[in-house]
Amino acid sequence: MSKKIAVLPGDGIGPEIVAEALKVLDCLRSDFGVDVEIEHALIGGAAYDATGTPFPEETLKLCRQADAVLLGAVGGPKWEPLDYSVRPERGLLGLRAELELFANLRPAILYPQLVDASTLKADVVSGLDIMIIRELTGGIYFGKPRGVRTNDAGEREGYNTLVYSESEIRRIAKVAFDVAMKRNKRLCSIDKANVLECTELWRQVVVETHKDYPEVELSHMYVDNAAMQLVRNPKQFDVMLTDNMFGDILSDCAAMLTGSIGMLPSASMDKNGKGMYEPIHGSAPDIAGKGIANPIATILSLGMMLRYTFNDTVNADRIEKAVAQALEEDHRTADIYSEHTIKCSTVDMGNAIVGAMRGQE
Repeated sequence: MSKKIAVLPGDGIGPEIVAEALKVLDCLRSDFGVDVEIEHALIGGAAYDATGTPFPEETLKLCRQADAVLLGAVGGPKWEPLDYSVRPERGLLGLRAELELFANLRPAILYPQLVDASTLKADVVSGLDIMIIRELTGGIYFGKPRGVRTNDAGEREGYNTLVYSESEIRRIAKVAFDVAMKRNKRLCSIDKANVLECTELWRQVVVETHKDYPEVELSHMYVDNAAMQLVRNPKQFDVMLTDNMFGDILSDCAAMLTGSIGMLPSASMDKNGKGMYEPIHGSAPDIAGKGIANPIATILSLGMMLRYTFNDTVNADRIEKAVAQALEEDHRTADIYSEHTIKCSTVDMGNAIVGAMRGQE
Protein backbone atom coordinates (compact mmCIF):
# COMPACT_ATOMS: atom_id res chain seq x y z
CA MET A 1 0.00 0.00 0.00
CA SER A 2 1.33 3.44 -0.93
CA LYS A 3 2.52 5.71 1.88
CA LYS A 4 1.52 9.37 1.95
CA ILE A 5 3.89 12.22 2.78
CA ALA A 6 2.65 15.72 3.60
CA VAL A 7 5.20 18.20 2.24
CA LEU A 8 5.37 21.62 3.91
CA PRO A 9 8.12 23.72 2.25
CA GLY A 10 7.50 26.77 4.47
CA ASP A 11 9.53 29.97 4.28
CA GLY A 12 12.96 31.29 3.35
CA ILE A 13 15.20 28.56 1.97
CA GLY A 14 12.53 25.96 2.82
CA PRO A 15 11.17 25.56 -0.74
CA GLU A 16 14.70 25.31 -2.18
CA ILE A 17 15.96 22.57 0.12
CA VAL A 18 12.70 20.64 0.08
CA ALA A 19 12.84 20.59 -3.72
CA GLU A 20 16.18 18.76 -3.57
CA ALA A 21 14.86 16.24 -1.04
CA LEU A 22 11.91 15.58 -3.35
CA LYS A 23 14.37 15.07 -6.19
CA VAL A 24 15.98 12.31 -4.11
CA LEU A 25 12.55 10.88 -3.33
CA ASP A 26 11.65 10.88 -7.05
CA CYS A 27 14.83 8.88 -7.70
CA LEU A 28 13.85 6.36 -5.04
CA ARG A 29 10.41 6.03 -6.60
CA SER A 30 11.57 5.66 -10.19
CA ASP A 31 14.77 3.66 -9.70
CA PHE A 32 14.23 1.69 -6.51
CA GLY A 33 10.49 1.12 -6.31
CA VAL A 34 9.67 3.20 -3.24
CA ASP A 35 5.87 3.45 -3.17
CA VAL A 36 4.92 6.88 -1.80
CA GLU A 37 2.70 9.77 -2.81
CA ILE A 38 3.11 13.39 -1.79
CA GLU A 39 0.79 16.34 -1.23
CA HIS A 40 1.88 19.91 -0.52
CA ALA A 41 0.45 22.33 2.04
CA LEU A 42 1.22 25.75 3.51
CA ILE A 43 2.71 26.51 6.91
CA GLY A 44 4.42 29.44 8.61
CA GLY A 45 4.75 32.83 7.01
CA ALA A 46 3.72 31.55 3.59
CA ALA A 47 0.50 30.23 5.12
CA TYR A 48 -0.14 33.52 6.94
CA ASP A 49 0.27 35.49 3.72
CA ALA A 50 -2.20 33.25 1.91
CA THR A 51 -4.75 32.53 4.63
CA GLY A 52 -4.18 34.87 7.59
CA THR A 53 -2.99 32.05 9.86
CA PRO A 54 0.39 30.28 10.08
CA PHE A 55 -1.31 26.92 10.58
CA PRO A 56 -4.37 26.49 8.35
CA GLU A 57 -6.95 23.83 9.16
CA GLU A 58 -6.32 22.27 5.74
CA THR A 59 -2.66 21.75 6.65
CA LEU A 60 -3.53 20.09 9.94
CA LYS A 61 -6.04 17.83 8.19
CA LEU A 62 -3.48 16.73 5.59
CA CYS A 63 -0.81 16.08 8.23
CA ARG A 64 -3.19 13.94 10.26
CA GLN A 65 -4.04 11.89 7.18
CA ALA A 66 -0.43 11.47 6.07
CA ASP A 67 1.95 8.76 7.27
CA ALA A 68 4.76 11.30 7.68
CA VAL A 69 5.48 15.02 7.24
CA LEU A 70 8.47 16.59 5.49
CA LEU A 71 9.03 20.20 6.60
CA GLY A 72 11.39 22.84 5.25
CA ALA A 73 11.64 25.84 7.60
CA VAL A 74 9.46 28.64 8.92
CA GLY A 75 9.89 32.27 9.84
CA GLY A 76 11.75 35.37 8.78
CA PRO A 77 12.02 39.10 9.55
CA LYS A 78 9.10 39.89 7.25
CA TRP A 79 6.69 38.44 9.83
CA GLU A 80 8.39 39.56 13.05
CA PRO A 81 6.11 42.61 13.51
CA LEU A 82 3.07 40.32 13.65
CA ASP A 83 1.30 39.55 16.89
CA TYR A 84 2.91 36.58 18.65
CA SER A 85 -0.21 34.46 18.13
CA VAL A 86 0.14 34.51 14.33
CA ARG A 87 3.90 34.49 13.84
CA PRO A 88 5.20 31.68 11.59
CA GLU A 89 6.73 29.77 14.49
CA ARG A 90 3.28 29.28 15.99
CA GLY A 91 2.48 27.11 13.00
CA LEU A 92 5.40 24.81 13.75
CA LEU A 93 4.67 24.64 17.47
CA GLY A 94 1.00 24.03 16.72
CA LEU A 95 1.85 21.16 14.39
CA ARG A 96 4.05 19.52 16.99
CA ALA A 97 1.35 19.85 19.63
CA GLU A 98 -1.60 18.75 17.47
CA LEU A 99 0.22 15.64 16.22
CA GLU A 100 1.65 14.96 19.71
CA LEU A 101 5.20 14.79 18.35
CA PHE A 102 6.84 14.64 21.75
CA ALA A 103 10.16 12.94 20.89
CA ASN A 104 12.75 14.83 18.86
CA LEU A 105 15.74 12.82 17.60
CA ARG A 106 18.67 14.98 16.52
CA PRO A 107 21.79 13.14 15.38
CA ALA A 108 25.09 15.02 15.25
CA ILE A 109 27.44 13.05 13.02
CA LEU A 110 30.70 14.35 11.57
CA TYR A 111 31.40 12.93 8.16
CA PRO A 112 35.12 12.16 7.83
CA GLN A 113 35.26 14.29 4.68
CA LEU A 114 34.27 17.36 6.73
CA VAL A 115 36.65 17.10 9.67
CA ASP A 116 38.41 20.26 8.52
CA ALA A 117 35.08 22.12 8.29
CA SER A 118 34.59 21.93 12.04
CA THR A 119 35.83 24.87 14.07
CA LEU A 120 37.35 22.43 16.59
CA LYS A 121 40.58 20.49 16.23
CA ALA A 122 40.34 17.29 14.25
CA ASP A 123 41.36 15.06 17.15
CA VAL A 124 38.52 16.51 19.25
CA VAL A 125 35.71 15.91 16.75
CA SER A 126 36.91 13.16 14.40
CA GLY A 127 34.49 10.22 14.61
CA LEU A 128 31.79 12.26 16.36
CA ASP A 129 28.43 10.45 16.53
CA ILE A 130 25.93 11.81 19.08
CA MET A 131 22.17 11.36 19.27
CA ILE A 132 20.31 14.10 21.14
CA ILE A 133 16.80 13.18 22.35
CA ARG A 134 14.81 16.36 23.00
CA GLU A 135 11.36 16.50 24.60
CA LEU A 136 9.33 18.55 22.17
CA THR A 137 5.78 19.30 23.35
CA GLY A 138 6.23 20.35 26.98
CA GLY A 139 8.40 22.60 29.09
CA ILE A 140 8.73 26.34 28.98
CA TYR A 141 7.76 26.68 25.31
CA PHE A 142 4.25 25.42 26.04
CA GLY A 143 3.78 26.05 29.78
CA LYS A 144 1.04 28.35 31.04
CA PRO A 145 0.54 30.99 32.30
CA ARG A 146 2.67 33.02 29.93
CA GLY A 147 2.62 36.52 28.53
CA VAL A 148 3.53 40.16 29.20
CA ARG A 149 1.77 42.09 31.95
CA THR A 150 2.07 45.23 34.01
CA ASN A 151 2.97 44.56 37.63
CA ASP A 152 1.85 46.41 40.75
CA ALA A 153 4.70 48.87 40.34
CA GLY A 154 3.44 49.81 36.88
CA GLU A 155 6.36 48.11 35.14
CA ARG A 156 6.02 45.65 32.27
CA GLU A 157 7.26 42.14 32.92
CA GLY A 158 7.36 39.01 30.80
CA TYR A 159 6.66 35.61 32.29
CA ASN A 160 6.78 31.99 31.16
CA THR A 161 6.14 28.75 33.00
CA LEU A 162 8.45 25.74 33.03
CA VAL A 163 6.36 22.67 33.83
CA TYR A 164 6.68 18.93 33.21
CA SER A 165 4.44 16.15 34.45
CA GLU A 166 5.85 12.83 35.57
CA SER A 167 4.25 11.06 32.60
CA GLU A 168 5.77 13.50 30.11
CA ILE A 169 9.23 12.91 31.53
CA ARG A 170 8.82 9.16 31.69
CA ARG A 171 7.73 8.76 28.06
CA ILE A 172 10.66 10.77 26.67
CA ALA A 173 13.04 8.94 29.00
CA LYS A 174 11.81 5.62 27.63
CA VAL A 175 12.50 6.80 24.09
CA ALA A 176 16.03 7.80 25.08
CA PHE A 177 16.73 4.52 26.84
CA ASP A 178 15.38 2.57 23.87
CA VAL A 179 17.69 4.49 21.52
CA ALA A 180 20.62 3.94 23.88
CA MET A 181 19.94 0.20 23.83
CA LYS A 182 20.31 0.24 20.03
CA ARG A 183 23.55 2.20 20.17
CA ASN A 184 26.32 1.95 22.77
CA LYS A 185 24.14 1.68 25.88
CA ARG A 186 25.23 5.00 27.34
CA LEU A 187 22.81 7.80 28.23
CA CYS A 188 23.53 11.23 29.73
CA SER A 189 20.48 13.11 31.02
CA ILE A 190 20.80 16.90 31.02
CA ASP A 191 19.06 19.05 33.64
CA LYS A 192 19.51 21.97 36.02
CA ALA A 193 18.41 20.10 39.11
CA ASN A 194 20.53 22.27 41.42
CA VAL A 195 18.36 25.32 40.62
CA LEU A 196 15.06 24.29 39.00
CA GLU A 197 12.57 22.09 40.85
CA CYS A 198 11.03 21.03 37.55
CA THR A 199 14.31 19.48 36.42
CA GLU A 200 14.88 18.02 39.87
CA LEU A 201 11.75 15.98 39.17
CA TRP A 202 13.13 15.29 35.69
CA ARG A 203 16.22 13.66 37.23
CA GLN A 204 14.16 11.64 39.70
CA VAL A 205 11.88 10.20 37.01
CA VAL A 206 14.82 9.40 34.71
CA VAL A 207 16.48 7.49 37.56
CA GLU A 208 13.25 5.59 38.20
CA THR A 209 12.89 4.74 34.49
CA HIS A 210 16.48 3.51 34.41
CA LYS A 211 15.42 0.52 36.54
CA ASP A 212 13.81 -0.95 33.40
CA TYR A 213 17.07 -0.59 31.46
CA PRO A 214 19.81 -2.01 33.72
CA GLU A 215 22.16 -2.54 30.75
CA VAL A 216 22.33 1.19 30.03
CA GLU A 217 24.99 3.27 31.77
CA LEU A 218 23.18 6.39 33.02
CA SER A 219 24.86 9.66 33.93
CA HIS A 220 23.59 13.16 34.68
CA MET A 221 25.00 16.57 33.84
CA TYR A 222 23.93 20.16 34.48
CA VAL A 223 23.12 21.96 31.25
CA ASP A 224 25.78 24.65 31.61
CA ASN A 225 28.47 22.01 32.07
CA ALA A 226 27.02 20.01 29.16
CA ALA A 227 27.37 23.02 26.87
CA MET A 228 31.00 23.38 27.90
CA GLN A 229 31.70 19.64 27.54
CA LEU A 230 30.20 19.59 24.02
CA VAL A 231 32.99 21.94 23.00
CA ARG A 232 35.69 20.53 25.27
CA ASN A 233 35.21 16.79 24.75
CA PRO A 234 32.13 16.01 22.64
CA LYS A 235 32.98 12.36 22.02
CA GLN A 236 32.32 11.55 25.67
CA PHE A 237 28.60 11.62 24.78
CA ASP A 238 26.62 8.97 22.95
CA VAL A 239 22.91 9.59 23.69
CA MET A 240 21.91 12.85 25.39
CA LEU A 241 18.43 13.32 26.90
CA THR A 242 17.18 16.88 27.37
CA ASP A 243 14.06 18.93 27.92
CA ASN A 244 12.61 21.21 25.27
CA MET A 245 14.58 24.41 25.80
CA PHE A 246 17.91 22.81 26.74
CA GLY A 247 17.62 20.51 23.73
CA ASP A 248 16.93 23.42 21.41
CA ILE A 249 20.16 25.09 22.50
CA LEU A 250 22.45 22.08 22.87
CA SER A 251 21.49 20.51 19.54
CA ASP A 252 22.40 23.71 17.70
CA CYS A 253 25.71 23.75 19.57
CA ALA A 254 26.33 20.13 18.58
CA ALA A 255 25.45 20.97 15.00
CA MET A 256 28.42 23.28 14.63
CA LEU A 257 30.77 20.52 15.77
CA THR A 258 29.94 18.82 12.47
CA GLY A 259 31.05 21.77 10.36
CA SER A 260 27.68 23.28 9.53
CA ILE A 261 24.15 23.40 10.87
CA GLY A 262 23.16 22.68 7.28
CA MET A 263 24.26 19.06 7.70
CA LEU A 264 21.93 17.90 10.44
CA PRO A 265 18.49 16.30 10.12
CA SER A 266 15.89 15.62 12.79
CA ALA A 267 12.88 13.44 13.46
CA SER A 268 9.92 14.36 15.66
CA MET A 269 7.92 11.28 16.62
CA ASP A 270 4.62 10.41 18.24
CA LYS A 271 4.01 7.31 20.35
CA ASN A 272 3.11 5.24 17.27
CA GLY A 273 6.16 6.09 15.16
CA LYS A 274 4.49 8.67 12.93
CA GLY A 275 6.84 11.55 12.46
CA MET A 276 7.66 14.98 11.13
CA TYR A 277 11.09 15.29 9.53
CA GLU A 278 12.96 18.54 9.11
CA PRO A 279 16.46 20.04 9.10
CA ILE A 280 17.37 21.63 12.40
CA HIS A 281 18.44 24.91 10.80
CA GLY A 282 16.08 27.81 10.29
CA SER A 283 14.72 29.57 7.22
CA ALA A 284 17.95 31.56 6.60
CA PRO A 285 16.18 34.51 4.91
CA ASP A 286 19.53 36.18 4.22
CA ILE A 287 20.38 33.53 1.63
CA ALA A 288 16.87 32.64 0.46
CA GLY A 289 16.55 32.68 -3.33
CA LYS A 290 20.30 32.72 -3.92
CA GLY A 291 20.54 29.00 -4.64
CA ILE A 292 23.39 28.43 -2.18
CA ALA A 293 21.61 26.75 0.75
CA ASN A 294 22.81 23.32 1.85
CA PRO A 295 20.08 20.71 1.19
CA ILE A 296 21.89 17.84 2.91
CA ALA A 297 20.09 18.17 6.26
CA THR A 298 16.72 17.99 4.51
CA ILE A 299 17.80 15.04 2.38
CA LEU A 300 19.06 13.23 5.47
CA SER A 301 15.74 14.04 7.17
CA LEU A 302 14.07 12.14 4.33
CA GLY A 303 16.42 9.26 5.14
CA MET A 304 15.34 9.37 8.77
CA MET A 305 11.71 9.24 7.62
CA LEU A 306 12.38 6.05 5.70
CA ARG A 307 14.23 4.54 8.66
CA TYR A 308 11.98 5.48 11.57
CA THR A 309 8.44 5.75 10.15
CA PHE A 310 8.54 3.49 7.08
CA ASN A 311 11.07 0.98 8.52
CA ASP A 312 12.89 1.03 5.19
CA THR A 313 16.50 0.70 6.30
CA VAL A 314 17.70 -0.29 2.82
CA ASN A 315 16.73 2.99 1.21
CA ALA A 316 17.62 5.02 4.31
CA ASP A 317 21.13 3.54 4.04
CA ARG A 318 21.09 4.30 0.31
CA ILE A 319 20.49 8.01 0.99
CA GLU A 320 23.17 8.21 3.68
CA LYS A 321 25.73 6.43 1.47
CA ALA A 322 24.91 8.77 -1.41
CA VAL A 323 25.50 11.84 0.77
CA ALA A 324 28.84 10.40 1.90
CA GLN A 325 29.77 9.65 -1.71
CA ALA A 326 28.92 13.17 -2.87
CA LEU A 327 31.13 14.55 -0.11
CA GLU A 328 33.87 12.08 -0.97
CA GLU A 329 33.75 13.45 -4.51
CA ASP A 330 34.40 16.89 -3.00
CA HIS A 331 30.99 18.44 -3.71
CA ARG A 332 30.44 21.29 -1.24
CA THR A 333 27.86 24.01 -0.75
CA ALA A 334 29.14 27.37 0.46
CA ASP A 335 28.73 26.60 4.17
CA ILE A 336 31.10 23.60 4.01
CA TYR A 337 33.35 24.74 1.15
CA SER A 338 37.10 24.64 1.53
CA GLU A 339 40.02 25.10 -0.84
CA HIS A 340 40.46 22.37 -3.45
CA THR A 341 36.80 21.27 -3.28
CA ILE A 342 33.98 21.90 -5.74
CA LYS A 343 31.63 24.74 -4.75
CA CYS A 344 28.06 23.67 -5.50
CA SER A 345 24.71 25.37 -5.67
CA THR A 346 21.74 23.90 -3.85
CA VAL A 347 20.62 22.22 -7.07
CA ASP A 348 24.12 20.96 -7.86
CA MET A 349 24.36 19.24 -4.49
CA GLY A 350 20.99 17.60 -4.97
CA ASN A 351 22.08 16.38 -8.40
CA ALA A 352 25.35 15.01 -7.01
CA ILE A 353 23.50 13.02 -4.35
CA VAL A 354 20.99 11.65 -6.87
CA GLY A 355 23.89 10.69 -9.14
CA ALA A 356 25.59 8.88 -6.28
CA MET A 357 22.39 6.99 -5.52
CA ARG A 358 22.02 5.85 -9.11
CA GLY A 359 25.61 4.68 -9.01
CA GLN A 360 24.63 2.20 -6.29
CA GLU A 361 22.31 0.23 -8.61
